[in-house]
Amino acid sequence: MKITDAWPYPRWVAHRGAGRLAPENTLAAFRLGAAHGYLMFECDVKLSSDGVPFLMHDAALPRTTNAAAHLPAGASLVGGEHPWATLAQLDAGGWHSRQYAGEPLPTLDNVAAWCLANGHGLNIEIKPTPGTERETGEVVARRAAQLWAGQTVPPLLTSFQVEALAGARTAAPALPRGLLLDKLPADWLDTARMLGCVAVVCNHALWDAATVAQAKSAGLRCLSYTVNDAWAAQRLWDLGTDGIITDRVDLFSPSA
Repeated sequence: MKITDAWPYPRWVAHRGAGRLAPENTLAAFRLGAAHGYLMFECDVKLSSDGVPFLMHDAALPRTTNAAAHLPAGASLVGGEHPWATLAQLDAGGWHSRQYAGEPLPTLDNVAAWCLANGHGLNIEIKPTPGTERETGEVVARRAAQLWAGQTVPPLLTSFQVEALAGARTAAPALPRGLLLDKLPADWLDTARMLGCVAVVCNHALWDAATVAQAKSAGLRCLSYTVNDAWAAQRLWDLGTDGIITDRVDLFSPSA
C-alpha cells in the first residue's frame, strides 16, 4: 500500500516545534507544542561542517543563537561552516526570552529520540547551507532512515530544494518525501512526480480548487504552511487539503 493510500499523519502540524511561543527548532519548543496537544512537529535540519544533522532554519547563526557574542572575532557566522562541537556550545534560547536562556541546539538524533519516546510524528524540512543541497539531502535522509528503522510511521522529508530531495530519494528511497513550494511554476506537478513525492506542501495562499484537484489526481496529498488565521484554515479544509502547519499552537486545537 502506498503511503498516500493510508495517510499516517495528523491534520495539524506544529511549526518549528511550537511556532513562536518558544525558541524555534529546540526541544523546549517541541515540549511546549506537545503540551498544547500537538502530535506532529515540523523542523528544519542542516549539516554541521563535520556532517552532523542539527536543527536550524537560517544559514546564518545570529538570529536564533548567541553566536555573534560567543564565537571569536572574525569567525564565520554560517552554521554549516562550524563543527558540531562548536555549535553545541551555543545558546539557542536566550534570544527568545530569559525563560529559555541556555537552551541548546538539538541534533536530529536528539529530536528523533524525543519523538519516538513520545509517539510523535515529524516533518523534517531539509534546509541545506547553500552549496550543500545534494549532500544534505543524502545525509539527513540516511540518518533519518536509521533512526526510524522498524517504525510504522516514518518521518516526512520535505524541501524547497530539488537537489536535496533527489539526494534523499537516492539515500533512503523508502522514506516519504514532499515538495515545498512558495510559488507554482508550470512544472510543479511534474517535479513532484519526478522526485517520487507523496505530498506537495504549499504556501497556503497557492491552493485553490483547481490545484488541489491536480495534486489529488496525481495521487499527492496537499499540505499547507504557515497557517495562523482561522479563516485561512477553514478555507483549506473546505478545499479538501490534508494538513496544516501552524505557529498558532495556542489558537488551533490539533483534534479539530
